[in-house]
Amino acid sequence: MIQSVQRALRIMEYVGAHSGGVSAQRIAFECGLNRATAYNLLRTLVYERYLRRDAMGRYALGLEVSDRYNELTHAMAGPRNCGEFMRRMATETGYTTFVARFVEGRPAVTSVTEGNRSPHVEDLIVGFDDGAHATALGKALLSTLRPHERSGFLKSMGMRKFTGRTLTEPDLLEQDLMVYGESGVYAEMGQFQEGVGCAAVVVRDDEDPGERIVLAAAMPLEDIGRFWPVLTKRMRRAAVEMQPLL
Repeated sequence: MIQSVQRALRIMEYVGAHSGGVSAQRIAFECGLNRATAYNLLRTLVYERYLRRDAMGRYALGLEVSDRYNELTHAMAGPRNCGEFMRRMATETGYTTFVARFVEGRPAVTSVTEGNRSPHVEDLIVGFDDGAHATALGKALLSTLRPHERSGFLKSMGMRKFTGRTLTEPDLLEQDLMVYGESGVYAEMGQFQEGVGCAAVVVRDDEDPGERIVLAAAMPLEDIGRFWPVLTKRMRRAAVEMQPLL
């Protein structure tokens, strides 16, 4: 441990307990410091505005403490909108996050926040509305349709092959949706782009398809296999956290 840091923190704690201010001599005595050490630390804390010294030579907490408190309460309060939530999610996990919804009847990406651990997926940009059968976000949105609606959608859009793993038969996709539907987290593993996996969860299911929203995260393919239990838990929690922000 760095003793000078510990001593400074003890001084902060002691001064904080005395709203009326306290003298340097008293601080030195109560914190078990010699006067020279106490004065050096007090001068530094005053200079950095963590303490202030009044005309009587008494020390009290400074404005920087208030600033740090405001930052702490802001951080603990959580994000205030979806943009802040996505940035926090991408920072915490390192994975690129996506929001998608039905736009003119087609699953489309409406927001993207880059994460530093995710491979770049060139096509998954805002406005992308193709390959719903091959992407996790597309699967999540398709899961909200009734079977006949989903069948009609697939017939009209087709099921193009993106990689050797892409599901190109409606029956296989139905089975896939049924399996992932049990956990509520939909996935694709290299079905849209080689070496990339993606997981998605429905955040809001609404009578109006245009109001249905999903959240997705892209990651290296090996991560989705290794961390699937943790990932499903985090994605389900993310859906709950995101709902009040919509």
